Amino acid sequence: MPSTAKGTGACSLSAIQKYKIISASFARGKDAGQYQAHLPSPSERRRADSLQDAPYDLLSSQICRQRGGGPDLPDTVLYLAYGSNLCAETFQGKRGIRPLSQVSVVVPELVMTFDLAGLPYVEPCFANTKYRTTEPSPLPSEKTSLLSAPPPEYHKNRWKKGLVGVVYEVTKEDFAHIIATEGGGASYQDVLVQCYEIPQNQATVPEHPTSDPFKAHTLYSPISPPGENPPPQEGGRFSRPDPDYAQPSARYLKLIHDGADEHALPEEYKTYLHQLRAYTVTTRKQEIGRAIFMMVWLPLITMVFGLNRRFADEDGRAPSWLVAVTGAVFKGMWMSYDGVFYGVFGDGERTVCGDGDGDGDGDGDVERRSLIRGWGGDEKVDDLHQVV
Repeated sequence: MPSTAKGTGACSLSAIQKYKIISASFARGKDAGQYQAHLPSPSERRRADSLQDAPYDLLSSQICRQRGGGPDLPDTVLYLAYGSNLCAETFQGKRGIRPLSQVSVVVPELVMTFDLAGLPYVEPCFANTKYRTTEPSPLPSEKTSLLSAPPPEYHKNRWKKGLVGVVYEVTKEDFAHIIATEGGGASYQDVLVQCYEIPQNQATVPEHPTSDPFKAHTLYSPISPPGENPPPQEGGRFSRPDPDYAQPSARYLKLIHDGADEHALPEEYKTYLHQLRAYTVTTRKQEIGRAIFMMVWLPLITMVFGLNRRFADEDGRAPSWLVAVTGAVFKGMWMSYDGVFYGVFGDGERTVCGDGDGDGDGDGDVERRSLIRGWGGDEKVDDLHQVV
């Protein structure tokens, strides 16, 4: 009799999990305004199984046919989010993802950056990650030696602890959809990182967490060095001459703030987020430049995103010809900004205040900005925002 009860319980659990997975996939795109605010944490078994996971090959392998979890949950992926995907409005609403479980974490080996180039005057940059390192800084180049003072420490680089984010458990179909909405996988690598659960509403972020670790997948976009024209074949993006220079928009920062509040992330981290300064148009010339820039480039950018959604395969990957077209459009856009718009209409990446600096770092940053011009190597706007 006990063995029968045990077997029945196992069958019931399996049926429940299958129902959740089917429901999550079916629900995408429906009831976008109704978000799942309270979800359970991933089970201890699922976390333990994650230690045996392997990264997905976003360029060649079929994600939906690869192993995405442990033996009990082979069709789920533990996905680490840290930028606008923290916010239910973006993750569940615009992207249509239906997570099965979630947990707040710290990832000591990573730190969040804002070095992904976006759209000048509108969305200058987006969140990314990089590996934390204690390696010494490279020797100054001929270009940097022209600076009269060391480069300033931007506000967005002042977080010195590990990355703080949320791990969602999602179906493999939803994970493929995430990849599709992030550019079809051409700009990213899938990496596995070690995560540690952190309690909600705690005051500080632990530098050396003591909770049991588990692994989660995240999309990592290494930045190409200035002057390197093609992005890395394994995934990556072009970088600006100073990847740390641009400021994110107020809209984008608000999504991250809202997500941090929704998940009750540590107060120390939320304080840091609220200290970040958003890009703001402050002159009439910038307003005119923004209007013209959007008139010229936004239709092309919207078309590219639409084509990515249209031609992405079941694993979210865009075809190679579309990857090339997307890269050419974005490179052309930034070349036009550097060669024409910046000189005529003003800065589209960083707020220009009374002293010419948007981050409170003094006149030295004005000289730095003059040295890094040039390329180193929601109607339509709502459509653009669906991928960020």
